[in-house]
Amino acid sequence: MSSKRRRCLSFAAALFLHTASAWAQTPEADGIVTLTAGMYAISAEIADRFDTRQHGLMGRTQMAAHEGMLFVFDQPARQCMWMKNTLLPLSVAFLDLDGRIVNIEDMEPQTLDSHCSRVPVRYALEMNRGWFAQRGLGEGTRIEGVAGRLAVN
Repeated sequence: MSSKRRRCLSFAAALFLHTASAWAQTPEADGIVTLTAGMYAISAEIADRFDTRQHGLMGRTQMAAHEGMLFVFDQPARQCMWMKNTLLPLSVAFLDLDGRIVNIEDMEPQTLDSHCSRVPVRYALEMNRGWFAQRGLGEGTRIEGVAGRLAVN
């Protein structure tokens, strides 16, 4: 192998390692963020664009107990969720600007029923149905890691 080719391969390998390292250090590199609710950690997919919010968790057949989806809306407003084409029973916590739970709604799979926030909110966190109740989390509980997130649209 020529020395020029060896240098090119060496440069490419160094660039790859640098990029991979930077990617791994970016907390949302894969669209996942770690949130906390008291002593509970949540691995949440981020739905912060119109298309990802629209699709949500549709078509999923399972979700680990500590996993969920964080919906980030453009601005505070009364938000409503429904379960068309969603196969999992879910609970949704509507969150204010500071990440505090405003209200929680349990949702049945494959229904068109609207489940809405009581007041304008910026975020919604969907988890497996009963997740919040099983952990004693309710109105006023703060979900850390939510506040300040902006929708990308």
